[in-house]
Amino acid sequence: MKILTKIKNYFRTTRSKIPGSQGEKKLQEEFATTKDALRFYNKQVLTHLAPLMQEFIGKQEMMFIATADRHGECDNSFRFGEAGFVMVVDEHHLIYPEYKGNGVMASMGNMSENPNIGLLFVDFFETKVGLHVNGKAKIIKKESMHEELSAFEGLADKLQKDKMQFKTVSYVLVEVEEAYIHCSLHIPILQKVEEKEVLKKFPTGTKGGDAFEVEFVPRAWVED
Repeated sequence: MKILTKIKNYFRTTRSKIPGSQGEKKLQEEFATTKDALRFYNKQVLTHLAPLMQEFIGKQEMMFIATADRHGECDNSFRFGEAGFVMVVDEHHLIYPEYKGNGVMASMGNMSENPNIGLLFVDFFETKVGLHVNGKAKIIKKESMHEELSAFEGLADKLQKDKMQFKTVSYVLVEVEEAYIHCSLHIPILQKVEEKEVLKKFPTGTKGGDAFEVEFVPRAWVED
């Protein structure tokens, strides 16, 4: 009886350490996918970036980022740059630049209230493989980055040499908590083309202009 109790306690303790939310575990039980989920957790989910993951990130020219404010209200956005714009610092950290953009600062605004962040890298052009990286985000201001990044020898100096430094308003340092693959099954394979070959459906000249024709739609927060 004592042996059976010890076995039950072992599996209970082990399961409590498995990644993922209580919500997903509850739904796994409801939809009878617990066995499949355990296989995925135990075979594909890491708490750090494996060497091939680091190499994969270094080749990507885009990523999607998910953030939420203190109330849990979510925002999803897109980042892009030349391959390597997201820099792997070590197996537990990566860093990327933030530009001024439209000036709203929605993603960083969320990070300032809630550090949880989800990154998704997708290779649309060769492998169709995706990589999820979840963790905690910290905004690193340019004027204080030598101090804030002092734990990572030479990193601030390396960032200062980036040719896009003039557009950068700050950096985001991400401490990795989860890293795992996204299945390639339904990811489309895309092809890069010259911009002049693309059909211009949306207005040009100002980052898309008023592409959705909403400039003069009334807003509750704007007085007549």
